[in-house]
Amino acid sequence: MRRTKIIATLGPATSTPAALTELIALGVNVFRFNMSHAPHDWVRTVAKSIREISAGLKHEVALLLDTQGPAIRTGTVEKPYDLQVGDWVSFTVRGQKGTVQITVDVNYPYLVEDIDVGKIVIVDNGLLRMRAIEKRHNELVCEVLTPGPMGSRRHINLPGIDVKLPALTDKDYADIELAFECQMDFIAMSFVRRAADIELLRQSIKAKGSNIRIVAKIEDQMAVRNLEEIIAACDGLMVARGDLGIEVPYEELPIIQRRAVNLCLAAVKPVIVATHLLESMITNPAPTRAEITDIANAVFEHADAIMLSGETTTGKYPMECVEIMDRISRRIEQGKTVANYVNPVVPYSARTHLNATAVFLANETKAAGICVFTHSGKTARYIAGLRPQSAPVYAFTPNLDVCRSLSLHFGIRAHTIEFHNDPNENLLRMQARLIERGYLHPGDSIVVVSDLVVGKEILHAIHVHTLKLEA
Repeated sequence: MRRTKIIATLGPATSTPAALTELIALGVNVFRFNMSHAPHDWVRTVAKSIREISAGLKHEVALLLDTQGPAIRTGTVEKPYDLQVGDWVSFTVRGQKGTVQITVDVNYPYLVEDIDVGKIVIVDNGLLRMRAIEKRHNELVCEVLTPGPMGSRRHINLPGIDVKLPALTDKDYADIELAFECQMDFIAMSFVRRAADIELLRQSIKAKGSNIRIVAKIEDQMAVRNLEEIIAACDGLMVARGDLGIEVPYEELPIIQRRAVNLCLAAVKPVIVATHLLESMITNPAPTRAEITDIANAVFEHADAIMLSGETTTGKYPMECVEIMDRISRRIEQGKTVANYVNPVVPYSARTHLNATAVFLANETKAAGICVFTHSGKTARYIAGLRPQSAPVYAFTPNLDVCRSLSLHFGIRAHTIEFHNDPNENLLRMQARLIERGYLHPGDSIVVVSDLVVGKEILHAIHVHTLKLEA
């Protein structure tokens, strides 16, 4: 069983029922809807199709809605400008007319007051770099440093600037309502800068009485500075290396990724490594050697999940991308470097010490699995966060939304079963499911973590159990 989870972003290349069925069969654990491009009716149709297919396959997967977030963009131009080094470009706000030949309006009214002369302005996802050379009334004049075309509605990055943008836009709120309607499992919040941003989304979720979990996307320098408070506030983290790689110096990006993953591991929060993992395979049938190593490094770091974006939305080889991710992850997980990993998690209560003991017992006895009975998923998440050396975590819950949400977490394979008042009956049902699915076999030894009802009290317990032939 592959323990590192795979997230696939959906698009024209992967939204048919046949494609979705194949992706689930290949091992996709979470499907992502990128609301920067996805129409609402399309999301409704595809989300419903995924639920029907996964129910038919008796294999639940999670759905993640990724908000567009606030963005600074240029306006419309009649035809693209062919910018050369040394050209002057005027960015105007509040309807101001430019005073240089190449003039483009910008949707962010505070652009001029936020940028100091000499600062770098990055346009079109890093393809164009400019330096601010003069500030005029509602006008910022920049000198082009790298040449290239500039068309309409190009994204602008202002590295290091704490921009005065809302945490959630009107479009984001409309998309969040869609997430509630489609019963998504996760909302990925774009351009999170501080913990207060997450709490704003949390209020909307609570108001709906929803169980949707929040994944915070780290995409700029402000988020990096506030990383620890963001991790404390969110339910999971995405290292979104696209915008982040534009915002920070290249050489800092691997260090930020490693730090983010380690902080999430210590906090027992799931962490996703995203963007450009197999970028070349959007058009090419095979990965580069650097991409293979990039995926391997994310697995070595013990990230919970790795994510495909353009590779599975418009790419020519979406199925091959998932297969390659699966192969690399499985092979790296077999290595001694991963097995001997020292986890930074420090148990903080009697219950977490008990969970840590279960993982220690599974590691020492080479158990075939750790089986967890859980209502909320909390115990299963904590045990997975301890990164058992080889034993997968089989989580059993009566709650379907909990089952689906566990699809994001390292090493968990979740199932729904009705809990019985008799613990032995629960054990028999668990055994039957594991053997029926072919995950385990009679004679296999497992570590069971459960809540035993004794009289009117609930006792948290662990024990070693051998699967019986009659199961």
